[in-house]
Amino acid sequence: MPLRFLTAGESHGPALTAILEGIPAGLPLDASIINFELARRQKGYGAGGRMKIEKDTAQILSGVMGGETTGAPIALLVENADHAKWKGKAVEPMTAPRPGHADLTGAVKYGYRDLRPALERSSARETTMRVAAGAVCKHFLAQFGILVGGYVKSIGEVEADFRGSSYRVRIEAAEKNDVRCPDPVAAEKMRAHIEQIIRQKDTLGGVLEIVALNVPPGLGSFAQWDHRLEARLAQAVLSVQAIKGVEIGDAFENTKLPGTQAHDAIKLERSSIQRPTNRAGGTEGGVTNGQPLVIRAAMKPIATTLTPQQTVDLATGQEGLTRYERSDFCPVPRAVPILEAMVAFVLAEALIEKLGGDSLDEMRPRFETLRQATLQDLPMDGTPHVWWP
Repeated sequence: MPLRFLTAGESHGPALTAILEGIPAGLPLDASIINFELARRQKGYGAGGRMKIEKDTAQILSGVMGGETTGAPIALLVENADHAKWKGKAVEPMTAPRPGHADLTGAVKYGYRDLRPALERSSARETTMRVAAGAVCKHFLAQFGILVGGYVKSIGEVEADFRGSSYRVRIEAAEKNDVRCPDPVAAEKMRAHIEQIIRQKDTLGGVLEIVALNVPPGLGSFAQWDHRLEARLAQAVLSVQAIKGVEIGDAFENTKLPGTQAHDAIKLERSSIQRPTNRAGGTEGGVTNGQPLVIRAAMKPIATTLTPQQTVDLATGQEGLTRYERSDFCPVPRAVPILEAMVAFVLAEALIEKLGGDSLDEMRPRFETLRQATLQDLPMDGTPHVWWP
């Protein structure tokens, strides 16, 4: 069964829900594992007032019995505390679309007579359930020693310096400050930059780096375009609100280099095939190669600004200014667990495809026998072949 999930719910509706289908039986799971990730999503300097209202906790409604997954769909629910302020009350019409949001495009697509339905569903509040579903996927991957983590690389023009630090150290260090940047010097500058932008009633974007460690080689495929792991990761990452760009490994830097310098040399250490660099970011030809998987995502400055922007009131036909809807000033630190969740989902899906089986007990021995990049696992007969007789 393929791994998949759906989310439902509006930003100010009664609740948000998700159904995650395809997680095998036998995975120990309780709400605390999900709530830990939900709490991470709510933390980060530059967050708006909504995070002071919501204290997200998940209810597991199905798919778990006796503390273990059953193999059936997992239903999750998170209530919206802010819903009480909206229930039964007339809401002032929203007719002036905000640049950069789904307000105008939603009205064009669905024919809304009020822009709020587009806002309610396109809101990043929906990522609550992505993080909830992703928490289950991260926990599943952890059973096989696979770690998915992330951190902030830059905010605005402030960029971190990671030279000399391992990915694991970066992931751990990122959780020690409220901008989720492993470089403490850059973190202080990022915080000051966010403070400045709040005073200016504006917003900031940045670049995030998501890393997966201990990913086995052989996940994904080059056999079809939509099976390529980079393509699946890119779609998952770009589906997150305000993410407008993605690269795997050193993709953009590699465009400046000649081919002899842009790739990762293949070397032999005893009988193991190794690479001294990881410019490819952990994939070759749509398939993982055993190196750390590295994804970078560009997040634009969030479109809702305290300083009004030019728009057109669709009800009056007059040009005017946008009206502020509560939002973040800098969503970049809070986006780290969201992108981790999406990457974890794609990797969990690919691992389940590779291993097969309906339970963890079936999968564990299969994982131990996965082919590795070693001379023993890659026997070549060294003889000519007639491929097309």
